[in-house]
Amino acid sequence: MSLSDPIADMLTRIRNAIAANHKTVNIPYSKIKEKLAQILYDEGYVSKVEIIEKEPCNDIRITLKYTPDKEGVIAGIKRISKPGLRIYAKKQEIPKVLNGLGIAIISTSKGILTDKEARKEGVGGEVLCYVW
Repeated sequence: MSLSDPIADMLTRIRNAIAANHKTVNIPYSKIKEKLAQILYDEGYVSKVEIIEKEPCNDIRITLKYTPDKEGVIAGIKRISKPGLRIYAKKQEIPKVLNGLGIAIISTSKGILTDKEARKEGVGGEVLCYVW
């Protein structure tokens, strides 16, 4: 398995875990993936994020959230900016996902922010992914 795009790998693991109705998913640790997972937690898409310390490298364990009908709270999660084609947005061009029902996660000069936070801070950046 080639990990030329670790963020896409993380999103695919989450997407596959939801499709298989798993309670948790483990992802190899990195600071950017930890911040992405924290944003998913803060926005209410997942119920818990914890760092599992183990040798040789740590993992991030994400506890997924489901509706009473056993459907994932995350209906869709899509990588936007890829290593082969980076997608950037100026502060006035920050995208809205499903007219504000979803979130765009953006890597800015002030850190990784949601689209709402980036508009509030007045910064643009690289559009990492959409979650709805």
